[in-house]
Amino acid sequence: MEPILVYGFPLGSATGLVAAFEWLGQPYSLCRVDMLKDMKSDDYRRLNDRGETPILITDDGRVLTETVAIAQWLETRDTERRVSFAPGTPEADRMHQLIGFVNTGFTGAFSPLWAALEMNPPDPAMQAPLRAYGRKAVIERHARLEALVGDGPYLVGDHPTLADGVLAGVARWAEFHEVLDVSTYPRLAAMRRRIETDPAFVFGLAIEAGETPAGSGAMKGQVPLADVIARFAA
Repeated sequence: MEPILVYGFPLGSATGLVAAFEWLGQPYSLCRVDMLKDMKSDDYRRLNDRGETPILITDDGRVLTETVAIAQWLETRDTERRVSFAPGTPEADRMHQLIGFVNTGFTGAFSPLWAALEMNPPDPAMQAPLRAYGRKAVIERHARLEALVGDGPYLVGDHPTLADGVLAGVARWAEFHEVLDVSTYPRLAAMRRRIETDPAFVFGLAIEAGETPAGSGAMKGQVPLADVIARFAA
């Protein structure tokens, strides 16, 4: 079977992994998850007991969670090095470093903002300090990433890689939460424009929006969440 990427909407980080699958060009399927409803169910937690996306159902039927683990799974199958680099090279090490940074400190900086947004019932006395702390953290992480990215067209090398996909799925949260003007960080802003207008990421955005774009042809269809749970949940 082809692997199945379980991705969330709205604004799911896995949209960047959809782009990575498109760049890779190998057959895959998708499974759409409403992060505001589906992930809260007991059935979904049989797939991922943390109630999160992304999830990958591998081609041999294993359930794999966590963005870094899924990126590594893709890397091992990238024999043509479309989204990665030869193991042990400086470029591969650099890619792993940047994926790690984006998936931990950069992504984690948004956690207080999401917590404030999703608080139910709302508590303004708690939400205000969460938002203040989150904004400060996101700005600091952007400054750090701006210093890391260098002057190249992408995070590593001259073509988009797994690192760019991981970044693109998350970076747009800054605009959603109205934290900053990305143009303040010119290297990062230029890189984001390049990635976010790439046909693979545009495809991912359309998929996230519930549309049916053509894409590269590697995506073989959408599998209903109920079917994925019935076949692969613990």
